[in-house]
Amino acid sequence: MKKEAKIRPFWYSDIWLFPKLITVITTLDSEGRVNAAPYSHIMQYDVMPKHPRMIVGFRQDSHTFQNICATKEFVVNCPSADHLDDMMETARFYPAGVNELEHTRFTMIPSLHVRPPSIQECPQIAECEAEEIIRLEKSSGIVIARIKALVFDEELIEMGREDRIRRMNLPIGLGDEDRMDYFHTTLGHMTKHQLGETPDGFKGGEVQLHMTWDADALQSLMTIPPMVRKMVTDQTEAWCRDKGGDKVTLAHFNAFAEEQGMTPELLDRFRKKKRTA
Repeated sequence: MKKEAKIRPFWYSDIWLFPKLITVITTLDSEGRVNAAPYSHIMQYDVMPKHPRMIVGFRQDSHTFQNICATKEFVVNCPSADHLDDMMETARFYPAGVNELEHTRFTMIPSLHVRPPSIQECPQIAECEAEEIIRLEKSSGIVIARIKALVFDEELIEMGREDRIRRMNLPIGLGDEDRMDYFHTTLGHMTKHQLGETPDGFKGGEVQLHMTWDADALQSLMTIPPMVRKMVTDQTEAWCRDKGGDKVTLAHFNAFAEEQGMTPELLDRFRKKKRTA
């Protein structure tokens, strides 16, 4: 059974759960004093390498947001699960001008392209410069920032994604209703699932079906390499119409494939080539 929940204040954390990547953002105020605080409302904005950008969300009255408005620079530091206690210390509401990092085990190091410091213990760091600052009506502040540099522990640079995920041990988390207790999870509970598509699988989304396909025929179509899936779809449907059919069945699909010489061995060889290319 499903039941509609009443939408009330703080729906985004009390009702709808948004577990998020935990980061510590470092900034400087207008007097050059360091501030550090945890934030997780972060996502990519421009994914291309020419102008890489991200979006970050803040409370407008936070020291971090005020500092970014004043100086335009900040650093997104991603701590490992080994430093959750230090991250939580930066979440405390110290007076303005207090450097929260001095109350943690974190070590400040110079950033490469911006003035706020980076954190040595964080394996993944993004140095950012605000390009656009948006003050929303209902208290949130949104910053669209240019990524000036992505900085990593050196051994992570050439690792594959799975190895980096396991090595960095980045926690995700969410606070409770009272903003007192916080829940975190790490790769200790990580599972791995396979999509079953090749790296160019997104091309399969360009395919348009102009006839009804039964479930078995459609699953067989999904085994066709994405780069030729549209061609196979169009030719199969044309072949089926020529035979007087109004629906593509698995029998139709297999008969057309056999007629065209698309043997399972041929398709399997092509798929293996794509995986090793």
